[in-house]
Amino acid sequence: MKLTPDQMTTVPPSERWDDWTEYDASAWPRKVERHYRLVPTICFNCESGCGLLAYVDKESGEVRRFEGNPKHPGSRGRVCAKGPATKNQIDDPDRILYPLKRVGPRSEARFERVSWEEVLETLGSRIRRALVEKRHREVMYHVGRPGHDAMMKRVLLAWGLDGHNSHTNVCSSGARLGYTIMCGGDRPSADFANAKTILLLSAQLESGHYFNPHAQRIMEGMESGAHLVVMDPRLSTTAAKADLWLPSWPGSEATVLLSIARHLLAKRQVDTDFLSQQSNWRDTLAHLAPDSVAGAEADFEQFLEALTAHYADYTFERAEQESDVPVAQLEQAAAWIAESGQSFASHVWRGPATGNLGGWQIARALEF
Repeated sequence: MKLTPDQMTTVPPSERWDDWTEYDASAWPRKVERHYRLVPTICFNCESGCGLLAYVDKESGEVRRFEGNPKHPGSRGRVCAKGPATKNQIDDPDRILYPLKRVGPRSEARFERVSWEEVLETLGSRIRRALVEKRHREVMYHVGRPGHDAMMKRVLLAWGLDGHNSHTNVCSSGARLGYTIMCGGDRPSADFANAKTILLLSAQLESGHYFNPHAQRIMEGMESGAHLVVMDPRLSTTAAKADLWLPSWPGSEATVLLSIARHLLAKRQVDTDFLSQQSNWRDTLAHLAPDSVAGAEADFEQFLEALTAHYADYTFERAEQESDVPVAQLEQAAAWIAESGQSFASHVWRGPATGNLGGWQIARALEF
């Protein structure tokens, strides 16, 4: 029987997830049936949180493997190699399955098993004592990969603490700070699939090893004709796929972005309706031009003139001098962005925002 593309799938239909039968490949050439319950779960090998299906052996209760979950709205069944590799983690002989308490000197690395009741009693009483005695700065919460940020933020705020710590501090915190300052959210997700121009800074996010849902939608946007512009000193996997590669000198990214912004302002190729309705342009005008008319009588065109003048030094020539990216390439990027109007998508995550002093300003410049 000839199968159609829709029928050629490796994932069982969802109505059969509770009892799926297939042959055990390791038993070949014998035909040994295995009965599985397919349990939807989430991959947490990066913060993308792609959907997985755990194949649970109904006889032994063991998870035999992980595959992509086609019902997940973000990853849509597609996962990178780290998804199926989750099996290695649950089977790791060094996996910690219960609380451990250090015994002896730290250098000896000796631990003993304790109960959850002891953990709650010990840590809970110590945290409570610190809070009662107003020693809030002595309490810090640390987590490896944060996946419950909103909940823990509420808990820590309720305790009066500013002590959340995670690997994000040496990962994406630079870009996330810039994003938060500019738009109130620390991880915006642009509409790449419907964009006409996509600007990516570094390959850290979209190369496929991180944030697979974004990569999927970037490919969809490109298939629909979107221009891909990549600013990265390396000819990375992402840059190699770009329509325009801007190999900027490390640390010059903010200047390049501001030169494009100045050009768009000077040409009035900006969304004036959005700026006038969604920005605090009157406050900004009062700061840039204190002698201007204040309040409701302030003139929006005067604001645009003041803002353009404020960034007048960020010319393409200056950007070329700092970044080594030719003016012609910067002009091309600006032209595509202008032509895209509201169908412009961009992102920065790690890369330049992490590797430079003040890298959070790069995210601010990109949002601007």
